[in-house]
Formats: sequence, structure tokens, C-alpha cells
Amino acid sequence: MVVGMRMWWREIAGLVLPAGCAGCGRAGGALCGRCGAALCGAGARRVRPSPSPPGLPPVHAAVAYEDEARAVLLAHKERGELRLAAALGEALAGAVAGSVAGAEAGAGAGVAGAVSGPLLLVPVPSARRAVAARGHDPARRIARAAAGVLRRGGRPARVLPVLRQQRSVTDQAGLDARRRLENLAGALGVAPGCGRLLAEGPVVLVDDLMTTGASLAEAARAVGAAGGAVVGAAVVAAAARSFLAAGGPAPSAPESETGGETESGIVCGTPYERGSLLMISGRKHLIGGTCR
Repeated sequence: MVVGMRMWWREIAGLVLPAGCAGCGRAGGALCGRCGAALCGAGARRVRPSPSPPGLPPVHAAVAYEDEARAVLLAHKERGELRLAAALGEALAGAVAGSVAGAEAGAGAGVAGAVSGPLLLVPVPSARRAVAARGHDPARRIARAAAGVLRRGGRPARVLPVLRQQRSVTDQAGLDARRRLENLAGALGVAPGCGRLLAEGPVVLVDDLMTTGASLAEAARAVGAAGGAVVGAAVVAAAARSFLAAGGPAPSAPESETGGETESGIVCGTPYERGSLLMISGRKHLIGGTCR
């Protein structure tokens, strides 16, 4: 009840109170056209953290986690600017499409039928205390928006929120890659009775952000243990250095410090000429009184 009231108040406040763009701070709405377009970056690309945790599936990201992209994700996740979910879902849908394309290319090399059936988008779950504090589950909300974009583009997809935290974990913020992996080992599981749902199609793990890849690796382990076929993973944003490890272009600014737990219809990508957040200067800017 309390969570529902908090979400309702945020929606009303967003409609009544004047707000600048969550990405650049300019007046005119929750997200300006330039920042909305830039969320798709130069098209979804393969990303790989270094070191890469064991069991991490191939991951695609829409954009690097820096500058305006970072500001938009934090505004949605931590400040409850829920209207941003549509744009973030569009970006995630592009990353899902990239992940599926990569899996289908692998299928052509001898893994026949790997991507047949409707896509099952399985979000990495947030801790209950985090959901209660924020008033919403960011990854699940963005996943639902992405599934809608995929369906409108002709690709059957639905969100399957079957993962649960089976034990308490330490807040991931401030932990290095090794400690994050140890912190999450065995922490996730598929909810009782939901394993059969994973047999209905190929699974793409989804999240808003990837830093070390530990959360996605643990999610892949849990889904695989329940009989699901994970063909890849997709995120809105990933640490800038993971694009370098994957052979992508260098970002224009140093990687920002990351925080938090975790880490057509498809209008993101090469059919569209869009500016990339990676091409925007690395300036810092004030959003809601905080230098991001």
C-alpha cells in the first residue's frame, strides 16, 4: 500500500511540477529528444567485463554508463522518474535484439534451434529492501517496456520475473569484481513451480546496468539449474571499459564511478542515424542538485 502510494505521488508530481531533462537538465520535459535518441548509442554492441566472471553469457549493451546515460538511469532507478521507463525500454529492446542476433549467428554455426520460440526476458531481481526503498523494481519495469517494443516489432516476447534472492547479500556498491562474485555466489534461484515456464522459449537475461557481470553470471547459473536455455543477456548500459574489452570504440570520457546493486519496432540501431552519448563531451553537470 505504501509503495503504491509512493509511486502514485511520483507520477502526479512528474505531471504537475516543472522538471528538466533527466539526461542534460534542459527544460522541456523528463527527457529531451537528443538524450532520448542518444540512449540507443551507435546500436547495441557486445560488451565484456575484465575479468569476465565464469558462466557469464554473451552480453549486449545499448550505451556506455557515463554522462547523460548515467543520469537518466539514476533518475529512473533512484528518484523514481517512471516516465523514463519507455525510453530505457526502447534502448533495452535494441540490446535484446543484438543479443538474439548474436545467438542466431551462433545457431547458424551449429547450434540449430537455439532461438526458436517466444523470447523470455528474465530480469535480474533487486533485493526486497531496495524495492521497498525505491518504490519500484527498475529492471522489471524496463523489461516490460522492452517486451512491448519487441512485440510491436514482430518478435514475440514476454517478461518472466522468476528469479528470487535466496539469501541476503551485501550491498554491491564499492565491492570489486572478485568480492561481487563471492557475494552473489548461489544467491539467486528460480521461484518454486516456475521452472516449467522457462521451457517455453529462449531466455535473455536483462538488467539496467552491468558493471562486473557478477549479477548476470549468477542469474545465468540459476536459470540454467532450473532447466532454462539462456541464449544471452542485455542491458541498457555497461561500464565504458567493457566496450573496449569487446573491441568497441573508445568512449570520449573516463568511466564514471558506478553504484547500486547491479548492476521495426526496434528503433535503436543502425537503421537510424542517431547521435551517441559516447560522442558527447565528458562534462559534469548538475541534475537535481547532484554532480553526476
